[in-house]
Amino acid sequence: MSRTNFQELLDAGVHFGHMARKWNPKMAPYIFDQKNGIHIIDLHKTIVKIDEAAEEMKALAKSGRKILFVATKKQAKDVVAQKASEVGMPYITERWAGGMLTNFPTIRKAVKKMSTIDKMREDGTFDKLAKRERLQVTRQREKLEKNLGSIRDMSRLPAALFVVDIQKEANAVKEANRLNIPVFALVDTCCDPAPIDYVIPANDDATKSISYILSALCEAIREGLEERKLEKDKDVDEDADAADKRPAARTLRSRRGPKAPKKEEEDVEEIDEAPVKEKIAKAKKAPKAEEDIEEVEAPKAKKAVKVEKALAPAKEKAAKAKAPAKVEETPTKAEAPKAEKAPEAPKAEAPKVEETKAE
Repeated sequence: MSRTNFQELLDAGVHFGHMARKWNPKMAPYIFDQKNGIHIIDLHKTIVKIDEAAEEMKALAKSGRKILFVATKKQAKDVVAQKASEVGMPYITERWAGGMLTNFPTIRKAVKKMSTIDKMREDGTFDKLAKRERLQVTRQREKLEKNLGSIRDMSRLPAALFVVDIQKEANAVKEANRLNIPVFALVDTCCDPAPIDYVIPANDDATKSISYILSALCEAIREGLEERKLEKDKDVDEDADAADKRPAARTLRSRRGPKAPKKEEEDVEEIDEAPVKEKIAKAKKAPKAEEDIEEVEAPKAKKAVKVEKALAPAKEKAAKAKAPAKVEETPTKAEAPKAEKAPEAPKAEAPKVEETKAE
């Protein structure tokens, strides 16, 4: 279903183009007729182009990307600021700063400077400045707010650009083309539609015309944002259900360190180790007791050694007196084996061998 109505477009004056003598021949496919020296735009083609642009903007909003609205002409500035702020999109309604897209990091520094001034006011350091410095900082803050306050939340380059009057915003269109950023634009009969990706042939000089088309496009952006929010809520619910159905994770022991024993096991081990500890303690004390005994018995041993040394000559004499008896006894013991071995000697058979040889 179309987002716009033919009669409503006609009432808003969208069909009025520029003077015929100022027209651009590349806009010929979108011109219906000429009346009183003014070109009339074909609204049937305008309806198709609005629907096409609205669907593309909806897809961008659904994916969470930003669309930068640019309109610095007097008729469009207030309308664009209002419609863009309603859907939370950045917009430029004052002078287009050169390099706002191609030199985006520098623009971000200026935005950060504005935020630092705000912090100074909150911290109280702003009040400590001199009167002249405070005036300078205040003027600088107002200038930054006027030119860049609407893009404060734009932390990166926009996904697309929406332009009203591409002749006046030629620099913005050139920068977007250089960075391959798609451009949506209201194109009048005096403009060149070649650098525009999504052409919307319409009257870009009437406030009512601009307001009506912007309302249709912003409605599409709002739908995309709502769908994105629903999808996020649905994903959160699915994750919560999956977490409930998922079995409890099994706790595994880490490989780096041993598993910490429980208190009950520690108590049992302490009870079992008690007798062992007692034995070890006794074993450590035992050497000390032996050392004490040795210290007590040491003098007694020395006395015994002295007595033995004194008795040593008497023992030697007694041993010498007993020595001859042992010598007499030894031959008797030696003779006994000789007497027993005598009859077993085979020496008597030798002469017989000699006799046989003689014979």
